[in-house]
Order: sequence, then structure tokens, then C-alpha cells
Amino acid sequence: MLKRLPKLAGALAVTTAMAAPALAQTTILAPGQNTVGTYMDYMKTVYDRATFAELLQIPIATFDKNFELTPMAAESWEQSEDGLTWTFNLRQDLVWSDGEPLTAEDYVYALERAATGGYDFAWYWDFAGGIAGWAEVTAGEADVDTLGLEAVDDYTIEVTTNAPKPYLPSVMSLWYPVPKHVVEELGDDWALSVDTIISSGPFEIESWEKSNNSVVFTASDSYAGPWPAQIDRLEVDPTLGAPEVGLPAFLAGDADYSFLNTGQLPVAEARYPDGIRRNAVFATSYLSFDMSSEPFDDVNVRRAFYYAIDRDELTSTVLRDIAIPAGSILPPGYPGYNPSVVEQAVFDPEMAQQYLADAGYPDGEGFPELEIWIREEGGYNSAIVPAMAQYLQAEFEENLGVSLTIRSQPSAEWMDGLLNKRGKLFISPYEYDYLDPSNFYGIFYNGGRHDYHVDAYDEVVAEADSESDWDTRYELYAEAEGIMIEEGMIVPLVHPITTAVISEELGGEASTPNELGFTPLDRLGHYFFTHLTK
Repeated sequence: MLKRLPKLAGALAVTTAMAAPALAQTTILAPGQNTVGTYMDYMKTVYDRATFAELLQIPIATFDKNFELTPMAAESWEQSEDGLTWTFNLRQDLVWSDGEPLTAEDYVYALERAATGGYDFAWYWDFAGGIAGWAEVTAGEADVDTLGLEAVDDYTIEVTTNAPKPYLPSVMSLWYPVPKHVVEELGDDWALSVDTIISSGPFEIESWEKSNNSVVFTASDSYAGPWPAQIDRLEVDPTLGAPEVGLPAFLAGDADYSFLNTGQLPVAEARYPDGIRRNAVFATSYLSFDMSSEPFDDVNVRRAFYYAIDRDELTSTVLRDIAIPAGSILPPGYPGYNPSVVEQAVFDPEMAQQYLADAGYPDGEGFPELEIWIREEGGYNSAIVPAMAQYLQAEFEENLGVSLTIRSQPSAEWMDGLLNKRGKLFISPYEYDYLDPSNFYGIFYNGGRHDYHVDAYDEVVAEADSESDWDTRYELYAEAEGIMIEEGMIVPLVHPITTAVISEELGGEASTPNELGFTPLDRLGHYFFTHLTK
């Protein structure tokens, strides 16, 4: 039943094709993200989602390559005078690929289901969205009807927040619809098979090989929103995400672009001088800890690790040309970036050793052997994280007398270990979700991504989040980061710089640099894959 209308559309397309000259199909061959994924549903799971599941659905809004927020499903929005209620007005010509209208109820249902269904990204809608009642509903303390969400009519959504959120529309860039009429019939299984998956976005799904999470998408015939696909097919192979695999495939003509590691860059630059693309990603890799048990329940241990890392050496040797030193959770150029915070992140092995001695481990004596958990990565992080882990392993041995072993985990297992404290020490990469400092500071707020609960930090972040004056917010966030450093909540390591090589056959706006000279590529998936030609 679900495929009835697409089949009808397919029959019409065949009729049209018989009357028109045959056109060659354009296919983009792309590297992917994780090689493991369960549901093709971003609103069911983010950390264990299938490859580029988000491309199938249309978000409320999204970012273009200059990081300008662009309306997508919502054609406009407005904020109430008290700042607590936002009204989103949806386009009225959007449909699901089975022909059913896409309505406000599909968006409200998506978040109601997320709040009550054990969504692994539920924390985002509390810390970033501040949706009224979210914390109570996700904790099972209130009924889902009490959420600050309402489908006023088929094309109007009202969102009420606990405090004024001047940046809320950018938060909504991760709000995708769920087909309520299908989920009510099939449950979560709707997103397990290409026979039952339907889309609302610029692409439909043709095939999904679950053994390696590779997917073939096709341009949607029913999509009427902004940014329709300009290509016919998109074939994504996650096994090509690692540069060691991706570049050989690119050279063989089996990929249209590939990310590069340090060793590959000189060769690629010499052979494809016009095909090199760089991007200063708004992302940070940092060390995080289980602060509730030994040895990292002692702030002196965490501070020892903070001072034991030579970030300049790290980024000029093993991570040369693919990362820069991080002295703050905020990357350079991101709103709220504060150079005075960055200056504190110095390499001082003597101070590091003193902190470790103060914790009762002089020269590392008696310090337990630990694992440093890293996540299996695709894309730019695949070239950074494993190499950085090996560097840190040597650095901590030399400067602290501490021995570590490296444990690499699939994304879902790594996240489970982080949230449920199965590990003690993690390399944690994080890329922004929306352009506001509350994004980065929010991942440590009141539990957040790490189950951290530091009262002084939480109080300052909460005050900053609801403050409407930008200068005051800036000062408050700097104060929050000061607490973060003093408490040793994290150790900032590096900010990634991606370098990729693209085929000379690729064209379109997405293949060229933005106003800052950077090319985000698939880090802005909706923009990239709909503004690419071949």
C-alpha cells in the first residue's frame, strides 16, 4: 500500500520517457559515515542511524555553505513578545513519497515519540531547545501532552520553551518529521526496510546494504520543497570514509571525492592542484572522564592530564595539516570564542607531574593501567582520532609515567560506554549542531552528553542561556569555561581541519569554497548533496 503512489508516479515517468529523448543519469559516488547502522530514522537514533538517514527527510530549517540559516519545511517563523513561544509556519505543498500530505502533526509526533521512546539524542532537545516539559516527560514524571509542542493546525506549530531562546530556529535544523500514519501501522520497523521507508526530503531510498551500511539514494519525484536534488542518484559507501581506503577508490574512479590524511596530502596536491578542498570544521576533540570513580574523581588527576599535552607538537607532526591546537571547547571563529581562555592551555610537564603527585601518584607510581576509548570514525575524524590516541599514549607515558591502552569501539558502543560509565577515559569528538555558544557548553550542562553534574558550571550556563544581551552572555560563557578548566571537566585537544580531493567532474555551488575560503562538503549534507552536479 505504501508504494502505491510511487509506482503510479513511476508508470507516468515511463510514459514520459517514451516520448522524450533518453537522458544519462548522473550518479555521485560518495564516502560515508559509520559502517554500522540500525534504523533509517534520525528521530529514532542519531548515534546508531543508517547512513545519511537525514537526507530522506526535510528539516524545519538548515544551513547553507556560508552557515546562513535557511527555511526548509517552515517558510517563516516568529517569536512571541515574552520570548517563550515560537510559531513555525509550514509550507503547504509538501508531501510524503507515498502521496500523503506532510503536516505539522508529523513534526510534533516526531518529538513526542522521541521524548517517550528512549531516543539517544533526547538530551539535545532539553539543553538546546529548552522545550517546556521536556525534562519531566523524558524522566517519566509527566504526560507527553504536557510538552510545549502543539500542532495548531495542519501547517502551524507552536513551541514553548522554559526560557527565552533567541537561537531556537537554528536548533530546529535537527527537527525532522516522522510519518505518523506509517509508524502507527508498522511501529519502529517502518525504518528497517526499503520497502516501507518513505521520505519527505529531496531523496528517496533505492537500496540499503546493512552488512556495511552502504545506501543508494535517488532524487525524489514528489519533493516540492527548497533545494531539490540536481543529481539522479547518490551512492554512499561508508567503507570509503577512511582516507586509506577512500583515496585509492578515488584514484580508481570509484569515488567522486575522498578525505585525505597527512601522508596523502602532498601527493594529492601535486596531482590535483585544483581539486583540493579544505574546511575549518566547527568541531573539537577533547578528553572526557568518568568523574565519579577513581582515578578521575580527583580533580588533580584531571588537571595533570590537562598540562601534560604538547598540542603544538601534536598538530605540527602526526596531525599536520589536518588539525590545529584546541585551548577551548569553542573553535576559532565560532560565536563566543575567547582567546583569553585559549591562552591557559599550555604544555607544562612539571606542573602536570606536580598535580599527579598531589593526587598521590608521584611519577605515576600506583596509577592504575587504563584504557582510552576511541570511537570508530568515518570522514575527517578517521585520520585524526586513532593517530592522536597513539600520540597521547606516548605523551602520558613520557610526562606522567601513566600507561594506557587504546580501545576502539563502534559509535553506539562508545556512546553507551560514555553515558553509562563503562570506560574511564575517552577521546570525545564533537561537531556543532547550531551556531550559538550554548551548543558547546550545553553538552556538559546538567548531565548532558557526559552525565556531568557540576553545580557551579550549571548555574552559570543556565544564566547565560537565558540572557538576551550578547555582551553579558559572552562574559558568562567565559566564566563557565573557567569553571570547566578549574574543575578539569575536559581537556581540549584539537580542532579538525578537513582536507579532501574532489573529482574534476563535480560542479555546482557545493563544490566551490564559501565566503571564508572553506568547503564544508558533506558536513552540511542537505546543502551539499542538493547543490552538487556532475
